[in-house]
Amino acid sequence: MVLSADAPANIEAAALRLAAGSLVGLPTETVYGLAADAGNASAVQRVFEAKGRPGDHPLIVHVAPSATADAEGWRAAVAPFAREVPEFAVALMQAFWPGPLTLILPRRPEVAAVAAGGQDSVGLRCPSHPAALALLQAARAHGVMGVAAPSANRFGRVSPTTAAHVAEEFAALSDAALLILDGGACPVGIESTIVDCSRGAPVLLRPGMLTPAQIEAACGQPLRERDEQAPRASGTLASHYAPRAAVRLMPAPQLQAALDLMGKDAKNIAVYASKGVRVDGALPRRRMPEMAADCAQELFAVLRELDATGVRLIWVETPPVGPDWDGVRDRLERAAA
Repeated sequence: MVLSADAPANIEAAALRLAAGSLVGLPTETVYGLAADAGNASAVQRVFEAKGRPGDHPLIVHVAPSATADAEGWRAAVAPFAREVPEFAVALMQAFWPGPLTLILPRRPEVAAVAAGGQDSVGLRCPSHPAALALLQAARAHGVMGVAAPSANRFGRVSPTTAAHVAEEFAALSDAALLILDGGACPVGIESTIVDCSRGAPVLLRPGMLTPAQIEAACGQPLRERDEQAPRASGTLASHYAPRAAVRLMPAPQLQAALDLMGKDAKNIAVYASKGVRVDGALPRRRMPEMAADCAQELFAVLRELDATGVRLIWVETPPVGPDWDGVRDRLERAAA
């Protein structure tokens, strides 16, 4: 069942579904999430089952903002799940929430154990999509303090950025099992940046569209490198975000040389590359934007589109070097792993 997120009655219907333990396809600014009441262990377990996701791979819990956006307001927003919130984490909330940033915080032992994959920490974020905010606030009125919402796709596959993608991924689920709110195409297009704040200093666990320099400026501390003691986090497995076709990353000169060598014999290949790469007109091809934000916004939709042509290989030009492109590069490297 796909309903417009613009209708308040549909937001209320989705909130009631969450309160009853059902699943909801949730539009956010990053990607669509498969949402369940984070405090309902049975409901969260249904998320793992629907996705085919390992139970020890933690989910991100989405929370509604409080009435005020000051430090105490943000502390109150995460208080149902976090037992400790360091000052630098509050600074990051004030700078980037609502928005595409997830913070790993020490978890209250009595809540969200299933969503956290059994860890004593929990990933929390406040999304900025108006439909997500409206649903979180409506659900809170029905006793749902936060929703566990990983990307609404089968585990390891390409993340969804439209309601149609979600419906395609979970076509086997009944209308009673899944309600999808259609909030349009996701404006950011790749998952949130994840920063571990559970061990006294900020550690970047997953890049997104926020750069390290932005994060360091906001929290007043340098980002530390991930180490072996870092908590598990969503979307950090070596292989992830993968279409059915095999993805291969190549610098533009290498990609062009391979295409020229194959010439008219090239087949079963789709190409995602900048305008400088010449591609035979018979091959499926999408042009990679010059700006990182534009590429991120369309990336998963392009991978799905090229995959749907039935090709066996998707050749992708390696993105430029630079912090603006880190999130896009991370998703493509995992898709190609």
